[in-house]
Amino acid sequence: MIIRNVKKSDLESFIKLYIESYTGLESYAYTSRKDIKEYFSWLLLRDPDGFLIAELNEPVGFVACDANWFSHFEGEVLGEIHELFVHPKYRCSGIGSMLLERATEYARSKGRRIVGLWVGVENFNAKEFYEKRGFVETVSIGKWTRMIKKI
Repeated sequence: MIIRNVKKSDLESFIKLYIESYTGLESYAYTSRKDIKEYFSWLLLRDPDGFLIAELNEPVGFVACDANWFSHFEGEVLGEIHELFVHPKYRCSGIGSMLLERATEYARSKGRRIVGLWVGVENFNAKEFYEKRGFVETVSIGKWTRMIKKI
């Protein structure tokens, strides 16, 4: 498997994989191609060095870690995981764990002490995934739950 920085040319792969990955979880996702494209551009603009793609002959996952994010909840600049998804047929194969670890390493390399993220309140599989990797729930607001990990 190759994990590399995302390039602008990865847009179509991102859109396709995003839609497949959020099937059944649409209440937590952008659902129009236009919105997903704008989201991709925003992620690339926020922190291009923390936006990664995993490939196994084809794109199978993405993670976007923003090491420049100020969180009002934690009161500091930290590594914010804005996005992490893996193609459904490649889940439970370690790809998500590798992407999360690379994102965490990136945040640590930028001097961050905490990695944070928001996950859907009822996205139990994702919450369990993060809990097994040391994240703890801190607060829930509406349909979102905040999780952090000290690194």
